[in-house]
Order: sequence, then C-alpha cells, then structure tokens
Amino acid sequence: MGKFLKSRMMTTMIPYFILALAVIIAWHLIGLWGTFAAGLGRFWGIITPFMYGLLVAYILNMPCSFIQRMLEKIKKPFITKHSRGFAVLILFIFLLGLFALLLNLVIPTIYRSILLFIAEFPNYQQSLFTFIDSVNSWDFLDFFGDFHIDSDAIIASLTGMVTSFADNFDGENVAAIATIIGNVFGSLFSTMFHGILMIVSSIFLLVQRDAILGFVRRLVSAFSSEKTNAFIMKYAGKLNYNFRMYIFTQTIDGIILGTLMTIVLAIAGSPYFLVLGLMLGIFNYIPYFGSIVGTAVALVVVAFTQGMGIALILLPIMFFIQQMDGNFIQPKLMGGAFTLSPLLIIISVTIGGAYAGILGMLMAIPIVAVLKDILDGIMDYREKKKEAQARIRNEAESLNTPDYFNPNDYDVNRY
Repeated sequence: MGKFLKSRMMTTMIPYFILALAVIIAWHLIGLWGTFAAGLGRFWGIITPFMYGLLVAYILNMPCSFIQRMLEKIKKPFITKHSRGFAVLILFIFLLGLFALLLNLVIPTIYRSILLFIAEFPNYQQSLFTFIDSVNSWDFLDFFGDFHIDSDAIIASLTGMVTSFADNFDGENVAAIATIIGNVFGSLFSTMFHGILMIVSSIFLLVQRDAILGFVRRLVSAFSSEKTNAFIMKYAGKLNYNFRMYIFTQTIDGIILGTLMTIVLAIAGSPYFLVLGLMLGIFNYIPYFGSIVGTAVALVVVAFTQGMGIALILLPIMFFIQQMDGNFIQPKLMGGAFTLSPLLIIISVTIGGAYAGILGMLMAIPIVAVLKDILDGIMDYREKKKEAQARIRNEAESLNTPDYFNPNDYDVNRY
C-alpha cells in the first residue's frame, strides 16, 4: 500500500516538476536574451552586404532574363549554352557605361551645386536671420507670452563653442580628432568593402540563379509534405509577384514624380532643381515616408536659397503633385496589387526600418501584402467552414435529427 501511495505521489508531482523545470529554463533564456540579440545583430551585420546583393540581383534579373531570351534566339550552340553568363556580362557592361554617362552628366552638376551652396552660404545665413526677425515681428505670437528668438544669442552661443574648443585645444583634443578621422576612414573602407561584396554576390547570384532556385525547390520538397510544399510554392510565387510589381511601379512612379518636381523647381528658378528632383525620385522608393521627407527637404532648401516667399508658393504646388501621385498615379500603376491601409503601411515600414534599415523598409510592403493574403485565405476558409456546418445543422434540425448528430462528421466541402 505504501509503495502504491508513493508511486502515485510521484506521478502526481511530475507535472509540477516539469512546470518548475520549464520556469527555470525560461528564466535562463531571458537572462541570455541580451547575448542572443547581440549575436543576432552581429550576424545580420555580416550578411547585410549579401542581402543587398540579393536585392540587386533580384532587380537586375528582370533585364538579364530579357537579354538571355534575346541571345537564345540566335540559336548558336555555344551562345545558347552560355546564354546566362553572356547576358550577365552584357548587362553589367551596359550598367558601367550608363554609370559613366551619369558621372559625366550628373556629377558635375551636383558638384557645381555644392560649390554654389558653399559660396552662397553667408547669404543664406543672412536670409535665415532676416526670417527670424520677421517671425519675431508677428503679432499673433503675443498669445504665447514673451516669445522671441534671439539671433544674436544663437551666434554668440555658436561662437562661444568654437572659442572654447580652440582655447582648450590640447593633446586630448588631437587624440579625439584623430580617433574621429580614423573612424570616418574606417567607415568609408567598410562601406567600400561591403559595396564590393554586394556587387560580387549579385553577379554570382545572377549567373547561378537556376541552380540556386532548383536547390531551394528540392530542399523545400524534401522537408515538407506535398500539401505544405504546394502552400509554400503558391505564396512564394505571390511574394515574387509582389516584389516585381513593387519595384517596377515604384521605379516608374519615382521617375514621374522626380520629373514633375524637377520641372516645378526649375520653373521656380531653384539652382538645385536637378539635385532635388533626383533626390525626390530616389526617396520615393521608401513608401509613404519617402516623398514626404524628400518634399520637406526640398522646401527647406528652397526657403534657405530663394526665400520663404518662394517656398510658401511651392508648398501647395508640391503638395498637390504629391496627392495626385499618391491617389491617382500610384493606384493606376499598381492596379490594386497592394490594397493596404495607410496605417498598416506606416506600421510595416517602421518595423521593417527598425529591424533591417533601408532594406527592411523596401521589403516591408510586399511581405506584408503576402501575409495579408495568407490571413485573408485562412479567414475565408474558416468562414466557409462555419457557414457549411451551420447549413448542415439547419438541415438536421429540420429533419428532426437525433441529439447525437455531429455536423463535423459530414463533408462540408460539398457546399
């Protein structure tokens, strides 16, 4: 009897022991979370160049595949056999030529714009202080009490900071400056190295695209059931379509928006119209935030360089172009491919940017669109299943079915 009670007590205590063990393991895992997160962040930093290389290869695969199809039409055995490699070579030669052309056309303009900004900086500074004085003269600011922006105090504060640094300049400052310069050169070297890794990895990914895709398909098929494999392939295809659609539409939309803004800024007489228009077109790749930030920067530059009056005139014009782009041009280009609410776009872009930087912001919308499709599919299935079970239940009640009837025993797919 004692052995029976003892064994029963041990059996009863097993769930509590498992629970205590789980709590201890969870506590240790929480303690190690900082180390795990740091390791994950370091790993992400290592693979980031390859992820950007994957993005570049994905974008370039569209024109590369077109060139490959053109080469295969030549029907020469040697060219057909190596059509992918020749297509990648031709594409990169074309891109290098295009880059050289842009350097000759755009870079001198940007360089002259920078030199002009430096030369005109004292005038821009004076314009800023004139604007501050005009703000101080606004009568409605009396509502906020003794509101006053003291430009002399701002200048005195900046001058004091420079003077204090000069007076205290010693060996420690020299070491600090040397450290800063070293960090800058280190960052430049790291950026160049990551850029080279990105380009090299994108070339290999383009050349070996078919082999990589074949391996991934085999891997998924080997470690998943037929139903799971079909599910993965279905939504991988949707994700691929979303990425292609997003990149294509954002590129076309960026060209349209950048061109319109460049024309408006040129008509307004801005000496930096080309630089600002190019910036707005590039910023447009970042959904929702990109065009807003780019427009704000352009208006600030116009306010400094041409005066607040011109900036206030351009504000409604640029706002109108932005709204026309967001409500007419983009929906027409996307054709309803990304029917996401603005709030969901803001949340997804913010989370993507927080975890993966610019790459995360670019990938956020296509990924969220696919996740929304999956969730919609699950909800549709559940709703149809409930409707079918309700119909079976109603039929059973109308036929005075016994109480032991279970609607789950019936085939709901017939509905």
